Amino acid sequence: MFARVAGKIQKWVAGEPNFSAGWQSLIEQAKENRPSVPSTADIAIVGAGAAGLFAAIWAGRAAAAGSRVVAFDGARKLGAKILVAGGGRCNVTHHAVSEHDFAGSTPPAIRKVLRRFSAEQTVQFFHEAGVELKQEETGKLFPVSDSARTVLEALIQEATVAGAKLIHPARVTAINALPRSQQAVADGTAMPAEQPCRFRVTTDAGSCTARRVILCTGGRSLPKSGSDGFGYQLAQALGHSITTPVVPALVPLLLAGDHWIKQLSGLTLPTAVTLTATSGKRLAATTGSTLCTHRGLSGPAVLDISRHWLVARYDDPAVRLSLNWLPEETPESVDQLLQAGRGTLAALRQRLPERLARQLCEQAGAPAAGDLPRAARRALVQLVTATPLPVTGDRGFTVAEATAGGVPLAEVNLKTMESRCYPGLYLAGELLDVDGRIGGFNFQWAWASGFVAGTAAGGLHEVDHHEGRKRTKEQVRST
Repeated sequence: MFARVAGKIQKWVAGEPNFSAGWQSLIEQAKENRPSVPSTADIAIVGAGAAGLFAAIWAGRAAAAGSRVVAFDGARKLGAKILVAGGGRCNVTHHAVSEHDFAGSTPPAIRKVLRRFSAEQTVQFFHEAGVELKQEETGKLFPVSDSARTVLEALIQEATVAGAKLIHPARVTAINALPRSQQAVADGTAMPAEQPCRFRVTTDAGSCTARRVILCTGGRSLPKSGSDGFGYQLAQALGHSITTPVVPALVPLLLAGDHWIKQLSGLTLPTAVTLTATSGKRLAATTGSTLCTHRGLSGPAVLDISRHWLVARYDDPAVRLSLNWLPEETPESVDQLLQAGRGTLAALRQRLPERLARQLCEQAGAPAAGDLPRAARRALVQLVTATPLPVTGDRGFTVAEATAGGVPLAEVNLKTMESRCYPGLYLAGELLDVDGRIGGFNFQWAWASGFVAGTAAGGLHEVDHHEGRKRTKEQVRST
């Protein structure tokens, strides 16, 4: 048992601990390797993921010379989500981004934030940071290095150059607004009445009082990276609400029992997936590549619709998902295809993989060759264009790429991302009730909302991209 516990401690502290020295020595070594937490800061950022790092960069650039900007994160190594994004390549953004690529809060509200920092500005930012991006056929933009690490290193570099101090591992456990009578005591200075409230940010490595706080804790997706949903509690403690429900987004779906689609594991093809209410109303539809797995379905079309299914069934448990294996075809055109006289299997094999074509024939009770009875043809047309999907659940937050739900945008000032519940508090990133479809959109939301929150908290509501960078370099040279 000692060896197992000692192994865990070894991962926590830096370097090789001297086990022979006993527990007291181990504890002392752990204390020595804790990060140094300043007693005060002008701006404290909670969470140093994509949105948090970007907020730190722009807060540092916008703040007056000599301002102290700190970012806390509970991870020993920063950027876990960035490093695994896009298969390790990091899909930085998409060449065409609009509010219609997102769900959650209202499109007009999302548009106001996105317009403050566009995809073009994202490309320019990374260019200036030494990371060139390339556009693929899908419109997704990746670093030319095909390595997410170059993106993470650029963000850390720019945050450091901007004067932000990244403090980790230091998990924030509480944020308390100090009564005005205690604010002067916090740093020994009197605070003018018009100044925003100060906060006490408590971490497992120490506490810090800050004039302004930016919450960038993420949602609940990939909890091992640190975004385990605790940020919601921090926001609620300061007066915010959280939407209901909060569910995984961009998550694979599970099919019932031994459903025949599971036998097609490994098969990938373009499809259209439709979500329909019990009333028959079409609620959502997606198109794109779909992957059949031994558990159910994945791939862009399925990942994109997953959040809609999970949210819709909260109010209507009987909502239905169906899949069109020939997304460019209608029931009428498929019916004509099957009556062309080539034989059922031969007709389907022209458009679909043979494994799938045989399964469709078998499930519809349609003969592979010879005469195709009318009833069997109708059943096959229905199956090809609208296979019912008996989805039983999803892979959960541990696999999901994003979170649907969070703090409503109605509770923040969209010009600054400042809380309408508590002055001096700002919010950005996945913590908010905004989630995008697959393709780099969630990163673009992180960049845009982090930019707005960072520049506003730093003191500049409107900051020129190039001017902000120039001022930062001048500030750094003067320190």
